[in-house]
Amino acid sequence: MEALQSQSGSRLPPLHVAIIMDGNGRWAKSRGLPRTAGHRRGAEAVREAVKSAAELGISYMTLFGFSSENWKRPQGEVRDLMGLLRLYLRNEIRDLHSNGVRLRVVGERERLDRDIISLIEEAERKTAANTKFTLILALSYGGRQELVRAARRLAEDAVAGRRDPSEIDEQAFADQLFTAAIPDPDLLIRTSGEKRISNFLLWQCAYAELVFLDVLWPDFSRLDLESAIREYQGRERRYGTVG
Repeated sequence: MEALQSQSGSRLPPLHVAIIMDGNGRWAKSRGLPRTAGHRRGAEAVREAVKSAAELGISYMTLFGFSSENWKRPQGEVRDLMGLLRLYLRNEIRDLHSNGVRLRVVGERERLDRDIISLIEEAERKTAANTKFTLILALSYGGRQELVRAARRLAEDAVAGRRDPSEIDEQAFADQLFTAAIPDPDLLIRTSGEKRISNFLLWQCAYAELVFLDVLWPDFSRLDLESAIREYQGRERRYGTVG
């Protein structure tokens, strides 16, 4: 299927789309269902979003799956979310691999259970050579925590004499992030009507176009993705220069 183009046909789709998948709990509550039902329906929306993104010519998609702050949620909900993550990693990787999708996971994975870490490592190894599309899952991820981690690594290198502090620049800093070697997002989408970025990709989204949608994540469809891309294509990206 051809990539989505603007009405003029002159604008390509974004190379990298990042999504804050918000609204699972509200979706379930509005239907009188447990929050787990919202998370399960949200997992189905992930499958559709990845398929649609690849068909629309997007090369990278980063999904905010579980934040550092989410560890503070009730233990039962965290346990259910980890269970869904296990199911996803066990059941979806074969399809992702057969469709040429590479999986990357960013975040403090050491906080995850050992069996989940093993599933992540196996999935990353299995899909490492795929080039059609890259799916990045942000798990146990926090933007501020990522920046502190990068700064600490650079400081340790400087103290040990492995790096000249005067040579630390933006690229050196970016190389210490979880997303090293991944292009920065062009477009950041948040669902559910909330208008904040919630500690997500703070460095990487410095020049991203932000689109906020009222749709709850479990209801997110290809049409919603296309709508966000069209809004992105209609904006002029100047990166601080004069238009």
